[in-house]
Amino acid sequence: MNKTIFLTGIIFGVLAVVLGAFAAHGLEKVLDANTIQTFETGVKYQMYHALFLLILSNLTKLPEKSKKWVFYIIVTGILFFSFSIYALATNILTTFDFKNIAFVTPIGGSLLIVGWIMLGYRYYKLLN
Repeated sequence: MNKTIFLTGIIFGVLAVVLGAFAAHGLEKVLDANTIQTFETGVKYQMYHALFLLILSNLTKLPEKSKKWVFYIIVTGILFFSFSIYALATNILTTFDFKNIAFVTPIGGSLLIVGWIMLGYRYYKLLN
């Protein structure tokens, strides 16, 4: 599982760099500065949580079952939060109205918060 968590963190990290570069260089002519800033918020949180996954994969004291749950919650949170922000920020470039699925953004953010809390709680219980 550690290998999967680590590799997933690497993939999300690489995607964050690519999407950040795309926002800075590919979208600057088609989106306004505020929308690009919104897109970059998704990139920033994706990168934070890519690093989170790299750290999670190297926590040797945490049981695999706990890691697995935190991993699934964080990955789902990244997909819901960051990727919905990407879709919403680029909404004017598509024929599908992503505003119809905007409700997943706060769900994703909540999952990211739950992932952090769950990691803290499980690690705290382990130490006591």
